[in-house]
Amino acid sequence: MNEDLKVNLSWLPQDHVEASSTENASAAGSSLVPAVDSEPELLVNPWDIVLCTSGTLISCENAIVVLIIFHNPSLRAPMFLLIGSLALADLLAGIGLIINFVFAYLLQSEATKLVTIGLIVASFSASVGSLLAITVDRYLSLYYALTYNSERTVTFTYVMLILLWGASICIGLLPVMGWNCLRDESTCSVIRPLTKNNAAVLSVSFLLMFALMLQLYIQICKIVMRHAHQIALQHHFLATSHYVTTRKGVSTLAIILGTFAACWMPFTLYSLIADYTYPSIYTYATLLPATYNSIINPVIYAFRNQEIQKALWLVCCGCIPSNLSQRARSPSDV
Repeated sequence: MNEDLKVNLSWLPQDHVEASSTENASAAGSSLVPAVDSEPELLVNPWDIVLCTSGTLISCENAIVVLIIFHNPSLRAPMFLLIGSLALADLLAGIGLIINFVFAYLLQSEATKLVTIGLIVASFSASVGSLLAITVDRYLSLYYALTYNSERTVTFTYVMLILLWGASICIGLLPVMGWNCLRDESTCSVIRPLTKNNAAVLSVSFLLMFALMLQLYIQICKIVMRHAHQIALQHHFLATSHYVTTRKGVSTLAIILGTFAACWMPFTLYSLIADYTYPSIYTYATLLPATYNSIINPVIYAFRNQEIQKALWLVCCGCIPSNLSQRARSPSDV
């Protein structure tokens, strides 16, 4: 009986094949469907093409954000530094997916496996870390509204960036430094050549960061509701106006956190319970939504920002729409 076939993508699991099916496995290629003697072998796994396409879209989208923030001197506030960090991390993640596809089919070696998986792990770790840093910054900007715009905040932002990128680089270097399963396949996780222990540490770290983000967003919701109520009282707004403003702010936070959880939670939980013997199609199906988070991040954190919108309009057409220049920030813009 034929089982799922091996895949060429170097950092995804090699499907477990019985000794009795060695002949089928040697002719399998990278298809995820059982081999049939009468059907031609697929030279490129369609799932790999989808991941490479996702990486291309991630790279193009986040490159725009990085260039806008880098070339605009007015975008140097802590918030924009963190958005730039997120865009840079996602850009490197997209490039890593593209490089991994090229190396998997054109230049297969242990060194390329370790380098590409290190780049992908480090960049995605920096992306998640940047999301947490943005959440912390938003909380501080609301909780310490009077003292937020100070040199102390800028210093704190740089410290956060140094810590998160330093930790991400160290995590990415672990496979290169020897924490890999190239010599002992029984220790492999769903992502080769990461070990099961390495994947477990990453998954648990993600769950802890998600729990912290959830707690911070709950506190942000409370602050937003209180600020909206105070503004409504000061301007003698109707209760309906206060309700609409508060609901918009809470809905925005729910979308941000819900999107993050929907993209990353399936792969995180799967990495905790699965290993290299599981069919690779499950890894593809849970990993692909995680890459979508890097596609959605610029839309949520960058392109919705009024200042970045102005800079983008200036680059594209040399002008700023009147409705954008006159728009005022409300408590729902969190």
